[in-house]
Amino acid sequence: MLTVDFSRFPLAPGDRVLDLGCGAGRHAFECYRRGAQVVALDQNGEEIREVAKWFAAMKEAGEAPEGATATAMEGDALALPFPDESFDVVIISEVMEHIPDDKGVLAEMVRVLKPGGRIAITVPRYGPEKVCWTLSDAYHEVEGGHIRIYKADQLLARIREAGLKPYGTHHAHALHSPYWWLKCAFGVDNDKALPVRAYHKLLVWDIMKKPLATRVAEQALNPLIGKSFVAYATKPHLPAVDAR
Repeated sequence: MLTVDFSRFPLAPGDRVLDLGCGAGRHAFECYRRGAQVVALDQNGEEIREVAKWFAAMKEAGEAPEGATATAMEGDALALPFPDESFDVVIISEVMEHIPDDKGVLAEMVRVLKPGGRIAITVPRYGPEKVCWTLSDAYHEVEGGHIRIYKADQLLARIREAGLKPYGTHHAHALHSPYWWLKCAFGVDNDKALPVRAYHKLLVWDIMKKPLATRVAEQALNPLIGKSFVAYATKPHLPAVDAR
């Protein structure tokens, strides 16, 4: 289940991509399939080891084209272990809402992104996320949990302040908002509640089968209750310096 829309975020074979805070690796895997040179980085060593196993399995199965590469590594988003201007593309999905120093993370992403490079940032959308916080303290008051809710204009202002130029936005995963509202209403750790179990089955069916009816429904509902807000931006080229 991808949050970044690669029809709006073009990726060319050979692009060097950083998936920052990669989690289980969903966007890193897609970039690898598209022929990129992928680095998946996360502070969670257990998840990184799983991502590395999946990269190896994908290579063995021939899922990645010739020339594509994939590396999984532990790292700190506030101190990225890469030289300046190392990547053509940076993706950070559902991460910034967890990090107190979000400006510091943006600065590091801009540092390692090449001029002309592209960045995709996704965060929980304000409205659906506010409902979750209202229904359940346990949803966000946990170690490593969500510490803020971004409004769209607030995130875009952060992006511009970091020196990036936004070029597009959209919302995603409308069908997932009701699921999380149910989880918060019945208890975030209570997976046995009938409404939660029934809706989870619907989501699994939708992800596996991708029926036209739910695809159309989600597209129609995304502007209203899409769970994620997605922003795309570029790093401008520096003005040419006259050496005379």
